[in-house]
Amino acid sequence: MSRVEVRASKGRGAGSNLRLPPRGRDQPQPARSRRTTFLGTLLRNELLTTFRRWRTLALLAVLAAVPILVGIAVKIETGDGGSTGGGGGPAFISQITNNGLFLVFTALAATLPFFLPMSIGVIAGDAIAGEANAGTLRYLLVAPAGRTRLLLTKYTTVMAFCLVATLVVALSALAVGAILFPLGDLTTISGTRITFAEGLGRALLIALVVAASLTGVAALGLFISTLTNSGIAAMATTVGLLITVQILDQIPQLHALQPYFFSHYWLSFADLMREPVYWDALVKNLGLQALYAAVFGSAAWARFMAKDITA
Repeated sequence: MSRVEVRASKGRGAGSNLRLPPRGRDQPQPARSRRTTFLGTLLRNELLTTFRRWRTLALLAVLAAVPILVGIAVKIETGDGGSTGGGGGPAFISQITNNGLFLVFTALAATLPFFLPMSIGVIAGDAIAGEANAGTLRYLLVAPAGRTRLLLTKYTTVMAFCLVATLVVALSALAVGAILFPLGDLTTISGTRITFAEGLGRALLIALVVAASLTGVAALGLFISTLTNSGIAAMATTVGLLITVQILDQIPQLHALQPYFFSHYWLSFADLMREPVYWDALVKNLGLQALYAAVFGSAAWARFMAKDITA
């Protein structure tokens, strides 16, 4: 028995108030543990703050409404025995009347060129600039958060919104498709038949690929957000660049540059509905998004580390 334990036992026998400190309590936590705890709390608070904002809820509501409108339009058009196979509209739209699951693919194809990236641009553009405009940015930079951890937290929150927004579109389309159209085995683009369960699995995989396709826009928006203290200016600039790139991607004379635009391979997720799956464009898309995320993420970090925080 150690000297401390002997003295403690004697003190207890004599009615002394001496107590050994409970093991694991009243001990200072290591600095790394405190930083990890603080980072987890910061991320949780950031997620709750973002998804409780009326602007975020409004964006998600608009995204959820797009599949509803598409489903109703297709149902009305085909209600008299007509066909949607006239060649117009997003991919898969001619298949919706045969299987409601195709509404998921159609809704993602309809929202990916504009609605989804616009929503991401709004959230990413406001990430840093919105805090600066509200005068809360310098209070978020208290130790042990630091600028790097705060920037990572903001980007993680934007990526979480990418995933949630994509799943909102997919789930809304699945619900509407199940209500308005029949469900069952489906035919792939290659003409082969797969089960409904396998179709659901591919729908989930497509949703994940679509969410990953937005990482480049998220990094670009975050970089722009570090350049200004106006959240509105950052959001408008991000959305403006998005529209500009979409227009440039449609000009034939720029075909040599178009493979480097972040939106060029967005609709390659349709290759997941082939049998066998065509991976070439999918891999190029994910690689391009990783490149954009690395370049603009690094630029955002460099700018934010040198930024003079006055608000």
